[in-house]
Amino acid sequence: MEKDKDGKHSEQKWNIKKQAVQRDRGKTGRGDMAERGRAALAAAGTLIVLLLALWHYQEVKAGALESGDSFLYLWYGMLTICAVLTVGLAGYFYVVKRRIGIETFFLASGLSVGLMFLFVLQPLSAPDEIRHFISAYRISNQMLHVQATDEYGQVYIRKQDEFIVRHKPQAEQKTQTAEAGEQEETEVLGQLLTEHTYRSIWEKGLQGTGEDEMIPSGQIAVQTTPAAYIVPAIGISIARMLHMGGMALLYIGRFFNLAFFLGAVWMALRRLPFGKPVMCAIALLPMTLHLAASFSYDTMINALIFWFTAICLDLAYSSREVKARDIVLLAVLIGIVGPCKMVYAPVMGLCLLIPVKKFGGWKKWGLSAAVVLIVWLAAMILVNTQTISIYATGTENHIGWADETGYTLGGLLHRPGLVLQLFYNSLIWQAEYYHLTMIGAYMGQVDEVLDIPYGIVMLLTGILLLLALQRPGEETIYFRRGQRIWVWFLFAASAGLAMFSMLLGWTPVSARVICGVQGRYYLPLLPILFMTLKNRWLICTRNRDREMLYVLLCANVYGILRLFSIVSMRI
Repeated sequence: MEKDKDGKHSEQKWNIKKQAVQRDRGKTGRGDMAERGRAALAAAGTLIVLLLALWHYQEVKAGALESGDSFLYLWYGMLTICAVLTVGLAGYFYVVKRRIGIETFFLASGLSVGLMFLFVLQPLSAPDEIRHFISAYRISNQMLHVQATDEYGQVYIRKQDEFIVRHKPQAEQKTQTAEAGEQEETEVLGQLLTEHTYRSIWEKGLQGTGEDEMIPSGQIAVQTTPAAYIVPAIGISIARMLHMGGMALLYIGRFFNLAFFLGAVWMALRRLPFGKPVMCAIALLPMTLHLAASFSYDTMINALIFWFTAICLDLAYSSREVKARDIVLLAVLIGIVGPCKMVYAPVMGLCLLIPVKKFGGWKKWGLSAAVVLIVWLAAMILVNTQTISIYATGTENHIGWADETGYTLGGLLHRPGLVLQLFYNSLIWQAEYYHLTMIGAYMGQVDEVLDIPYGIVMLLTGILLLLALQRPGEETIYFRRGQRIWVWFLFAASAGLAMFSMLLGWTPVSARVICGVQGRYYLPLLPILFMTLKNRWLICTRNRDREMLYVLLCANVYGILRLFSIVSMRI
C-alpha cells in the first residue's frame, strides 16, 4: 500500500511539473508570437515609409528638372535617410524590444521629427513667424547691449540679415527698372514657401558676410512678455557672437525653441500620474511640432500649459502632498503664459482639482490660490494694461486686412444675440476647418497647399481617441462626473475666449463667421480634454499604446516627406 502511495504521489508531482512546463512553454510561445507581431509592425512601418519616400521622389525629381536645382536630390536623400532611421529605430527599441519608456520615445522622436519640420518648413514660414523672429531679435539686441529699436519702434537687425525681411521673390529677375524710378519688389523670406525659397537658402549658406552695421528692419516686435522669446533669443545671440550668417541665426534660434519645447514636455510626461500616451501623442502631432520648430511663442505656451496640467493632475490624483515649491512652479508657469495669450486664463481652474486636504487645510489652500492668482494678475498688469485699455475703452475698430470697420467691446456687450449668432455660425460652418488646422492641415501661413492628407488627419484623430480609452486591468477612473464637467467647462471657456478675441481683433462687421480662428489655439488644453474621455463603457481589450504611438510617428514622417515634395514642385 505504501509503495502504491509513493508511486501515486510521484506521478502527481510529475504531472504538476509537466503542466507547469507546458504553461511556461505556452507563455513563451505567446510571448514569441507577440514579439514577432511587433517586429512585423515595425518592419512594415519602416518599409511603407521607404516606399512612400521613393514614390514622392518622382515629384522631387520633377521639381529639380523643372527648376534646374540639383541640390534637391541631396536634400531629399538626407531627409529620406533620417525618416527611415527614425521609424526603424523607434520600431525596434520602443515597439519590438520595449527597451525605452514613453518619455524617452517622446524625446527622441520629437527631436528627430522636429528637426525634419525645421528643415522642410523653412524659417519664417510658420504663422506670424516674422514678428516672433523680430521679437526674439529685439531681446537678443538687449542681451548683447545693442540698441534694440529706433524711434519708430522698428527693431534693429544686422545689415547682413536684411535679406530675411527684404527677400527678393525672384533674385534673377528685376521687377522694375531703374529708369521707372520704382522700388524693387521684396517679401519676407519663407512667408510663401516655394522651391525658390529652398534655392535662396541653398545659395545663401550659413556663413556670415561681416556686415554687422545695424539697420532698421521695418518690423515691429510683438507687445508681450519678454519671457516668451528669451530662449530663441539666446540662440540668435550665440549665432551673432560667433559671427555666423543670417540663415545660421534662423536655424539656431528655431532649434533652441524646439529644445525648450521638448524639455518642458518631457518634464510634464515624467510628472503625469496617468494619461501619458495621450499627452505624448498630442505633443507629436504635425501641427504641434511645426509650431515647436519655429520662433512662434505658441511653442512656449503649449509646453508650459502641458507642464502646468501635469503638475495639477499629479497633485490631485497621486499620493504626493502639495509643497511650497509646487505652488511657486505653478505661479511661475502661469505668470509666463498669462500675458502672452489672455484666453488661456481658464487653465488656472485646473488647480481646483487638487483636494484641500493636500494643502493641509483651507488656510494654506487660500494662500496658495492667492499666490497663483496674484502672480497672474501682476503679469497681466505689467504687460497687457495698454492692450486691455484699448479694447475696453475703444469706440472705433478698423480691421486692417479687410480694410473694414470691426466690432468694439462695448458694441458687442450690447448685442449678445449677434455674438451668439456669430459663435453658432462659426461652430457649424468652420468645425471641419478647426479640426484640420488643429491636427496638421494648412501649415505655414495657413497655406492650403501645405497640408497633411485628410486620411492621415483622420488616422491621427482616431489614434488620439483610442489612446484615451480605458485599458484592460485599469481599475481607476480618475475623473469623477463633476470633475469631467469642470474640465469641459474650462476647455469651452478657453476656446470661447479665443474666438471672442478674434471677433474683436480680426473680424469685420460684414463677416458672417468669426474670422482668424485656427484649430491650433485649442492644443494647450487638448490633452486633459482627451483624458476625461476614459470611461467604463468603452474599453480596449488589449493595450496597444506603443503600437499606436508608433503608427502616429510613421504617419507624421510620411507627412513631412510629402510636404517636401510639394514645396519642391511649387515653382
